[in-house]
Amino acid sequence: MSAHAPSYGLLIGGEWKTPAGSATFSTRSPIDREPVGHFVAGRPEDVTSAVDAASAAFPGWRSTPAPARGTILLRAAEILRRRKEEVAQLVTREMGKVIAEGRGDVQESIDFIEYMAGEGRRLAGETIPSELHSKFCLTVRQPKGVVACITPWNFPTSIPNWKIAAALICGNTVVFKPASNTARCAAEIVRVYEEAGVPPGVLNFVTGSGGVVGNALIDDPRVRTISFTGGVATGREVYVRGAQGLKMVHLELGGKNPVIVMDDANLDLALDGVVFGAFGTAGQRCTATSRLILHAGIYERFLARLVERVGKLRIGDPVDPKIDVGPVASADQEQKILDYIEIGRREGATVALGGKKLTGGAYDLGYFIQPTIFEARHGMRITQEEIFGPVLSVIKVGDYAEAVRVANDVEFGLSSAIYTRDVNRAFQAIDDLEAGITYINAPTIGAEVQLPFGGVKNTGNGGREAGSVAIDEFTEIKSVFIDFSNRLQKAQIDTI
Repeated sequence: MSAHAPSYGLLIGGEWKTPAGSATFSTRSPIDREPVGHFVAGRPEDVTSAVDAASAAFPGWRSTPAPARGTILLRAAEILRRRKEEVAQLVTREMGKVIAEGRGDVQESIDFIEYMAGEGRRLAGETIPSELHSKFCLTVRQPKGVVACITPWNFPTSIPNWKIAAALICGNTVVFKPASNTARCAAEIVRVYEEAGVPPGVLNFVTGSGGVVGNALIDDPRVRTISFTGGVATGREVYVRGAQGLKMVHLELGGKNPVIVMDDANLDLALDGVVFGAFGTAGQRCTATSRLILHAGIYERFLARLVERVGKLRIGDPVDPKIDVGPVASADQEQKILDYIEIGRREGATVALGGKKLTGGAYDLGYFIQPTIFEARHGMRITQEEIFGPVLSVIKVGDYAEAVRVANDVEFGLSSAIYTRDVNRAFQAIDDLEAGITYINAPTIGAEVQLPFGGVKNTGNGGREAGSVAIDEFTEIKSVFIDFSNRLQKAQIDTI
């Protein structure tokens, strides 16, 4: 792939363009640092052109019947299904997740596009009784207009499709800015929609930095909705900047997700879940299990089994199906994780396993970090801050009440889990855990597209993606009153 890494322009108004004088950048595989694709570094004027195209295309797309929009989405899902293995290999090559998870990333995209296509025959409003005679009340959904979709690198096909498919089915037009280090995955998704028949200007694609392309998108007054997934610090900036234009800003941000294992849990099941939750995707999920809260009664034996199991994980080229853990996504990501490991050591946490960058042979070509397990105390930075890597903090607690208190005592609230055989305790945990997602006897990852996804506290600003509520982000609600009484009626004044 490296010898023939393709070049991509910007997609604006249905044409792939490389504007004169544009700077370029390359994406490189975290496996061996070889180039995967070459891209245009977009400028503010390119964003203006993309928004021009999206604005011009909006009336036609808005007036396209929603079921017809759904038919185009179904074609996109079918095209992606045919190309699943090809795109999955690209996900693994460009981002670094193991090939089984690369396939899962693409399958989630297919599933969600199909799910949203069905909304083209729903887009449900409500019918509501009137307080007056001979009067009919209802609500309808209408598109917002031009939408900016700004996406991260860790799910390089599924998160873009969560946003793009939902925005398109609602009748919006889109300007899509992907994370720069997975721009080729993003470009291939855009090509799928092109092939499916999305009209020119309905979906536009501008690569480049957040500081240039992202800010220009947020500042353009014609962009009415911004859908952003990324880190908390950047999310705050996006929120404040968008508020200046009174825009709808939807944020999906960080997590510090706990798994509680009680003393009555199925320990074999819990072990499987913790290993996958903490070290799948090399911990680079917003839903990754980053805190393991163990009841004192099973602490020592469960930790010993966990260390033994994780110590046997195979780390290497994620294209190889025998590999369990691939590289982290970039040099910057690697350094951030290593810095947090050092912070943990300085805080006095005990390294039970790992804690180092892997070196020698093929490891020297990429960004490989040993899966790391800390025995930590609640309140240490490594138990509070999002590391976004293969680092798990294990915390001992004495009972259920302490476990919940520790689980909730962080600034995030995305995903949570508890392992227990006590049905009463399980239902109590559903009520007690401060998170947008709670799993019972399963790890903190594995969202399904037909359920809402999102969190509380600093995980976001209250919205949800996926599920039937995905359309809330991309539609306006209009209330409609139809009076067929043939006389003037006054709500709250006329009497029945």
